[in-house]
Amino acid sequence: MSTVLDICSRAAGVKYDVQKLTTDEKNEALTRAAERLIQRQEEILAANQKDIDNGIAGNMPEGLIDRLTLTGDRIEQIAEGLREVAALPDPVGQVMEEFTRPNGLKIRKVRVPMGVIGVIYESRPNVTADAFALCFKAGSAVILKGGSDAIHSNVAITQVLRDSLAECGITPDAVQLIAVTDRAATREFMTMRDYVDVLIPRGGAGLIRATVENSKIPVIETGTGNCHIYVDKDADIEKAIPIIINAKTQRIGVCNAAESLVVHSAVMEQFLPAFSEAMHSRGVELRADEASRAFLPYANEAAEEDYGREYLDLIMSVKTVDSAEEAIEHINRYHTGHSDSIITENRETAKKFLDQVDSACVYVNASTRFTDGFEFGFGAEIGISTQKLHARGPMGLTEITSYKYTIEGDGQIRG
Repeated sequence: MSTVLDICSRAAGVKYDVQKLTTDEKNEALTRAAERLIQRQEEILAANQKDIDNGIAGNMPEGLIDRLTLTGDRIEQIAEGLREVAALPDPVGQVMEEFTRPNGLKIRKVRVPMGVIGVIYESRPNVTADAFALCFKAGSAVILKGGSDAIHSNVAITQVLRDSLAECGITPDAVQLIAVTDRAATREFMTMRDYVDVLIPRGGAGLIRATVENSKIPVIETGTGNCHIYVDKDADIEKAIPIIINAKTQRIGVCNAAESLVVHSAVMEQFLPAFSEAMHSRGVELRADEASRAFLPYANEAAEEDYGREYLDLIMSVKTVDSAEEAIEHINRYHTGHSDSIITENRETAKKFLDQVDSACVYVNASTRFTDGFEFGFGAEIGISTQKLHARGPMGLTEITSYKYTIEGDGQIRG
């Protein structure tokens, strides 16, 4: 039996044991895991340093190194995410809808676990704990397939999680890591339809496309983030600059970072010089259209493909428009359906933007960096869905459950 098949078979074998756990049992295990992650952070950080050293030696881009890096503070944030999930209401067993038919049948729509959830992800070791916490609280076993860049970190974190479950008398196979790093193992994982109920890819465009095109398991598609900020003619410029600085530069290697700026021509002269200085002082390269370059002394010429790129780097495209309608049209053409924001004091324009921009998350006067399960109060998230079926936006507990109908009768037969 191959390693992948063995792991998937074991997960399928324990999924009903996981489903039977009470809310208190799940919460106790999550709280214990949070404690152990902090207590054993030195071994996790030592493993993470191996991955960082390998990344630097392999000329990994700065943004991806940042995404890979763990610190004491980041481990505390991961642990806090587990505590947040433990504090959330348990979705399993929630009655979503109930009604009685004229024939007396009592029908309820009830949330139930997915069963076995597979998660394929890249160089983000925090996903290892986040995905476990959400899937486990939602009553499912989880199989993790991280990227080779973070393999040492993922192995260390998974071991802590498995040990924590065992301490609580719960099968450690509720969380398993496929530690084989070659692509053949990933392709094999995508064929395990008999064992895995749903597959969630979390990473770059290439990973997501490969999963959607090759998986035999149903996929919840998470998306890349070409996120836009539109500075409207009625924008508060003093409000706009800090929002854009935060959205672009706080963390450049994440999917909710802003990659594209759209600006109304009526405020170019007032807004762009201040924007230019803010970006230049932070090392951001601007790739701009001809109209805006007159007010952007450090900008390079934008090519057509720049408007649709997720850079994950200190690069930002700039496009000028003559109306909010043109801004919306541009964003809907080039975005990835993730997160887009408008800066405006005009409530009518803001409503039009909210109604017409076709993204999972649409903001007014706020940074796109808030598209996050933790920030939305969901606890840790399993990903940001940019598709429209089943789940959209930050996927928390309810998005990774299914439902079934329970029907109670008193002798009814169908005529």
